[in-house]
Amino acid sequence: MAINALPFEFSDQPRYSWEQIEGSLSPELREACLQSTFLSAYVQRLPLEEIGVPEYHAKPSRALGGAEYKNFIYAIKDGLFVHIYPDQTGARDYHVAIEPTVVVGIDHLLPAIEEKLVAWAEDIGRIEDKEEKKAFLLKLIDMICTTRRQAPNGKSKPAQIVVSQAELEAIRYRVLRDKVGLGILQPLLLDPNIEDISCSGVGPIFIEHKIFKSVQSSITFLDHDDVDNFAVWLGEWIKSPVTVRNPLVDAVLPDGSRINIVYGREISKRGSNFTIRKFSGTPTSVLELVDFGSLNYTMASYMSLMLENGMNCFVVGSTASGKTTLLNAVTAFVRPEAKIVTIEDTPEVQVPHNNWLQESTRSSGGGEKKGSDVGMFELLKAALRQRPELIIVGEIRSVEAVVAFQAMQTGHAVMSTFHAASVEKLIQRLTGDPINIPKTYIDNLNLCVIQSAVRLANGKSARRVLSINEIIGYDPVTESFSFLEAFRWNPATDEFEFPGYMNSYLLEQIISIKRGIPPHRRKEIYNEVKRRARIFEKLHKEKGITDFHEFFQVLSEARKQKLF
Repeated sequence: MAINALPFEFSDQPRYSWEQIEGSLSPELREACLQSTFLSAYVQRLPLEEIGVPEYHAKPSRALGGAEYKNFIYAIKDGLFVHIYPDQTGARDYHVAIEPTVVVGIDHLLPAIEEKLVAWAEDIGRIEDKEEKKAFLLKLIDMICTTRRQAPNGKSKPAQIVVSQAELEAIRYRVLRDKVGLGILQPLLLDPNIEDISCSGVGPIFIEHKIFKSVQSSITFLDHDDVDNFAVWLGEWIKSPVTVRNPLVDAVLPDGSRINIVYGREISKRGSNFTIRKFSGTPTSVLELVDFGSLNYTMASYMSLMLENGMNCFVVGSTASGKTTLLNAVTAFVRPEAKIVTIEDTPEVQVPHNNWLQESTRSSGGGEKKGSDVGMFELLKAALRQRPELIIVGEIRSVEAVVAFQAMQTGHAVMSTFHAASVEKLIQRLTGDPINIPKTYIDNLNLCVIQSAVRLANGKSARRVLSINEIIGYDPVTESFSFLEAFRWNPATDEFEFPGYMNSYLLEQIISIKRGIPPHRRKEIYNEVKRRARIFEKLHKEKGITDFHEFFQVLSEARKQKLF
């Protein structure tokens, strides 16, 4: 299969005793090593004199991404760790998964263990519950293996495999990783800082990291057969087998991550490959996005007024620009009592509301059951009969846009993501083939938020809201569309400008009326924008609130008390 190719000379035996290195470790790394025997063994095998002692972080901060020399160890889920180490010759740093099997060799023991596990294969296969399967496997391992050289009565037990305590722990981990988890990829799925995992064929697996950006994993495929075999195993594991006749598979992992597999060298010149788009457990909040510089408090305040008053909004941008992240974040501004229906190919949208219907498409994979397919178009039509206050379409690509605009016309608020680079390109795609939305319908869309991955003046990559645009209308005489740029990002200063201040069509002509402000006092709506911006800043900086669900609860309580 694949190997774990470490980017430095790693010793099979400890280079240093614990007493030799204990004093050179930071208090945090020393404590982590005392809590984890395999982490301690890993550090003792590192060439510390050459690479230096790694810094330890229980939870890495984004500031680490700017470090000149990246030599960090941080904790991930299930008691595992990751070592970030610089590549002295290439452009990508290394992401090394620290597992029990890195420091304890058990490859010579696994064939005998697998042979004994075969006797219980049917029993293992019948167990659907993940935790129940783990418990059963651990019970079997304890039956198969022993750390005692002799039985209590002095007689040996040839049926059991004698192992050391460290080997037993490594065997337990490896069997659970491969039988219940996703094999060699499991540590990558357990790292909450990873966004994308991709294998491009022979060579290392590549990672898009939230902090360290593009890095390469130490997990490496040595030849095409290894990649092919793993692609086949992966397809079987997700119950969507790949074959020569069915070489393309799109599926969803149990944790909600999206996976795409391409099998064989007939359609991919570099051989089999796969990509996993990690599912984020807790959505990123608006206040966290402010921390990252994606938008500012005033823009968040403006969006809160728009969404709580039912404005239709598209988040527009290219692939991996952060569209869904932003869409999830701003759902906290939708009134807490609203009924929301989300419609997606792959579930990615997460909303904090209780009255939420999450619906996804169904594909039969063709063949005789092709008529059982349920697409976005059908789900969207069904959603109109469910009396939602808001319909969120994960991504509009084709004819479902027609129903979405019909929903807008009948008074349903609609949000979605869309692939386009600008307002002009958005309108061109909506009004052209194959979508063909009538031009007179376009002004039902109130807001277009342009999101993009950018490179800052200091050379770092980031995600920014390039602009927030108000769609005003269509002039049939000149066949032109009018829109107003309420906010825009200045790339020179990495700051946001508010050209819509005292000039916003939606704030003055729609939102102020909905809030009962008389026409001659409609400019007062800008005071509300400023007030909310100050509230968000206070919640963030003084109260320390950043969590998505906590932020929603605070806003919900403020609305109950009529403070918001």
